Amino acid sequence: MTEMVYGAVPVRDGEPILPKWWRTVDRWALSCVLILFAVGMLLGLAASPPLAAKNGFDAFHYVQRQAFFGGLALVAMLLTSMMSPTLVRRLAVLGFVLSFVALALLPFFGTDFGKGATRWYSLGFASFQPSEFLKPGFMVAAAWMMAAATEINGPPGKSWSFALCISIVLMLAMQPDFGQACLVLFGWGVMYFVAGAPMVLLVGMAGLVVLAGTFAYSNSEHFARRIDGFLSVDVDPTTQLGYATNAIREGGLFGVGVGEGEVKWSLPDAHTDFIIAVAAEEYGLIMVVCIIALYTVVVVRSLLRLVRERDPFIRLAGTGLACTFGVQAMINMGVAVRLLPAKGMTLPFVSYGGSSVIASGIAVGMLLAFTRSRPQGEISDILGRGRR
Repeated sequence: MTEMVYGAVPVRDGEPILPKWWRTVDRWALSCVLILFAVGMLLGLAASPPLAAKNGFDAFHYVQRQAFFGGLALVAMLLTSMMSPTLVRRLAVLGFVLSFVALALLPFFGTDFGKGATRWYSLGFASFQPSEFLKPGFMVAAAWMMAAATEINGPPGKSWSFALCISIVLMLAMQPDFGQACLVLFGWGVMYFVAGAPMVLLVGMAGLVVLAGTFAYSNSEHFARRIDGFLSVDVDPTTQLGYATNAIREGGLFGVGVGEGEVKWSLPDAHTDFIIAVAAEEYGLIMVVCIIALYTVVVVRSLLRLVRERDPFIRLAGTGLACTFGVQAMINMGVAVRLLPAKGMTLPFVSYGGSSVIASGIAVGMLLAFTRSRPQGEISDILGRGRR
């Protein structure tokens, strides 16, 4: 009956999964992600050898590990993008539950690796950061709850998702990991806004965030130190922000040349949180603009496809994933140019990190699955008929 009323996109019966996937997936977004991964490998070749030498490893130790984890991430992304939205939702909810439990147990079994924040599990050969995997799972689970709330006699999904969000934010703040906490809260807020939240409520939530920030500043030395460093007029040249600022300034428009940068020898996190500083110094503003453009294409194309989507769950989950992906990249680059306080957040697909790159692959795979062209998938059919 739905097809008789609204029309349908022709379905090719018996079409193999790979041709069908290639025909329906957003190839522009997929290509941009692959280019971002290639850029990350290129920058890893420049940024990681000094750290490898310092730790007594081979020059390309971290590059090889990034290639391995990146390969796993790309496989996870491609496999996830071939799944149906229903299967993605089921696996995402299961992954969210496991990640939530792992996050709750961090204070008892986790480690801080000397960085002052208990965010990881040490596995000996590698480390595991639950919050990275929790983010995409939570976006999908919260979208499912919000979509269920729109049904007749549906559950109070918005309230449930809000309670879950606050629980996650509190656990992340206790690590402390205020950057990931803000990212989770932002993703939930975007989905809640798309789901039809009243502006008064959103303004009230913004006020609560300001109050929570004030409380954290007064009671957390870690938080206060980062805010004070951000607000300080003068930047200490011996800090990570000082090194990054100087590297970006030295790079100029075209950079100092491949392999000629100096910041990688001074920054302990040059291959992770501040890798954009390495890009700016060696390749210049041109490379940074290209990286920003790649992230922009992924986010904008995904949102444009989701605008035409009729299924509220797909629309909400896709929006949360796309905006979280884009904002994480914006936060990482904003910290490097001192537009934002230091957050300790990676640049998706570009920074070194096993948990980060694999979780990013899963998240983008979900996003590609939600934005694939499907029969009965576009809301413009209804809007077009309404204008006739």
